[in-house]
Amino acid sequence: MAQTNFAYAAPANDGGALPLALSIFVDRAHLRADLRGDAEVAGFRVVEAAGIGALIEGEVRPLGDVVVVDCPESRADVLAALARLDMRAAQSGAQLVVSTTLGALDDVFGCLDQSQPQILVDPGRAERVMALGRVLARAPHLRVRDLSDEDRLTLLRLTEQVAEIAQRLERLGGPAPQQGSVVDDSPFRFESPSRAFAPGAEEGDRLVRAARPPLPDPRLVRRIIRQRQLRARFFEADLFADPAWDMLLDLTAARAEHTRVSVTSLCIASGVPPTTALRWIGQMTESGLLVRVEDETDRRRAFITLTDKAADAMARYFSELGKGAARLV
Repeated sequence: MAQTNFAYAAPANDGGALPLALSIFVDRAHLRADLRGDAEVAGFRVVEAAGIGALIEGEVRPLGDVVVVDCPESRADVLAALARLDMRAAQSGAQLVVSTTLGALDDVFGCLDQSQPQILVDPGRAERVMALGRVLARAPHLRVRDLSDEDRLTLLRLTEQVAEIAQRLERLGGPAPQQGSVVDDSPFRFESPSRAFAPGAEEGDRLVRAARPPLPDPRLVRRIIRQRQLRARFFEADLFADPAWDMLLDLTAARAEHTRVSVTSLCIASGVPPTTALRWIGQMTESGLLVRVEDETDRRRAFITLTDKAADAMARYFSELGKGAARLV
């Protein structure tokens, strides 16, 4: 994408608001240059573009409204700096966009437990632009004037990307709930165990609850997972992509086996690219299906597990299927 100089005007009556300020901390010079150019085209005001060492230094530096960091390795000093940045972002309201590699994902994820950042795994240039688009989608106060035809085409393409992202997020999580309201249309909604009662119970017997069934045999769940994965040998994997269900199955088996699942392992189990899997994990966590659990022996690591309500729902689901569960694909 060619670098283009845009002129920006704040909306009337907004007190002359400026475009969002962006800080970039990336060691690779070519990547830093690409990010800066793309960010300026997208409408950000780049206030700093430096290497990751600028974060490691003891100096407390001002942060932009958005902070982009590239952390491809699990170096102790970088991870410590990332944890400090995460806490500062949570306190200031800055939005973090952190890119990493699959090998470093567990350590990076473990450091970021405060600010709800966007985490990208081995992203290409388009994915980085889309991450900036998600930020812009939440900042509609920016607008552009005095654009050339080429500039307008560039902005149109970016706007289309932002619209597509917004639509995908809407499909994932539904509209944002109003304060005090109850949202019923989440794609991850499931019947609360508190509403499950013994079969045949009368209306007046609602205090009589059915006993919670046990979790399914993990060998059965693993067999179902293998059957689902087998389809990729004969069809395009994307044709049957269902990351939410694949992750629920994997976590159900792990819970029955009393094993812990790292975020990297769960991303692999999802069957979709890691960055996409991380967005699903975030949505499912917000919906009350998954929970982050810190490693008691190493605070820099974290695992993902089912919430009790999700485990109860999965147990009841498999109990309802009965012996027919073995034929699921």
